[in-house]
Amino acid sequence: MKKIEPGEKIRIKLRVNNTDHEVDVEPRKLLIHLLREDLGITGPKIGCDTSTCGACSVLLNGKLVKSCTVLAVQAQNAEVLTIEGIAEDELGKKIVNSFIQNFAFQCGYCTPGFVTLTYYVMKEGLPRNEEGIRDTLHGNLCRCGAYQNILAAVKNLGVGE
Repeated sequence: MKKIEPGEKIRIKLRVNNTDHEVDVEPRKLLIHLLREDLGITGPKIGCDTSTCGACSVLLNGKLVKSCTVLAVQAQNAEVLTIEGIAEDELGKKIVNSFIQNFAFQCGYCTPGFVTLTYYVMKEGLPRNEEGIRDTLHGNLCRCGAYQNILAAVKNLGVGE
């Protein structure tokens, strides 16, 4: 294994929202910073840097991850889907519309993470009752306290049936 010198970068290839990218990154760079700083994808937010809030949630090869806990080099040859890509998908549009109709946001900072989480849950086909929805959503935080409206938005999608 080649030793990487300080300041040396590694070239990675990844696909983000159906667009291929080749980027030189420092081995310690987090995926959230690659997305926001290098690719200009600002939907996923930096909220806590501790994987607590979920504002940075993305799908990595179809699995929900908090991008503040993933090194960019771990996304080598991976498929990344952010809120921007989800919003282009029919299911994503349905979720976004439900959030709008149910006023499931106040400041909107947490919304990309909640929409991404909801999209993942619906893609996985996980039927949920209200308790199950609450359990699923508990991994994301809303500083404004819009939880009841977020819960309503998800329930109105038929996830809680």
